[in-house]
Amino acid sequence: MGILRRPFRYRFNSAVLYIIGINFLIFIVSSRRIFPQLTYILALYPPLVRSGWLWQFTTYMFAHGSWQHIIFNMLGLFVFGYQVERHTGSREFLLYYFVTGTLAGVISFAFYCITGADVILLGASGALFAVELACAAFFPNSVVYIWGILPIRTPVLVLGYTALQVFFSFTGLERGVAHLTHLSGFAVGWIYFVVRFGINPWKAFWGR
Repeated sequence: MGILRRPFRYRFNSAVLYIIGINFLIFIVSSRRIFPQLTYILALYPPLVRSGWLWQFTTYMFAHGSWQHIIFNMLGLFVFGYQVERHTGSREFLLYYFVTGTLAGVISFAFYCITGADVILLGASGALFAVELACAAFFPNSVVYIWGILPIRTPVLVLGYTALQVFFSFTGLERGVAHLTHLSGFAVGWIYFVVRFGINPWKAFWGR
């Protein structure tokens, strides 16, 4: 077995809850009344990254712009991430979360530099998309209830939401949302599954 597929010894330490707690703590500390500059330090801003602030490739995942932004992301992380962490163990989950989130930031940065876009990237959505992919691949028969009423299989939900990101990316109908980062997290997560687990997510989605 190659080093890329060598598994960690299984341990479950509720890492998802710690990540959620850290995100909320940073959001509170970075409020206007305490330390608003913290968001500027953590968020991914291409000119600052080019000047040497390389930590922003990872720290942007811990910065959020509003209560709605952080609550939506952290709720998704709890719903999908907790299942994934219990399945893989905390070490594997943390590796997956930070690799996918960081590389999603790197890809977004490269795109922004090429296009000359003047944007500030923040939020855990890139890593969250990868986590949703993992949940769909590991638990293809699980069901999510939309609005608490409409049942839909997790792979169908994840693929449908990803298709919407592609649509919005090309049409520009939903501005102010980092669709490219979402799709980058999904793509990196897919590659991670193939390289690290030897699993084709598409086959896993349909039980093959």
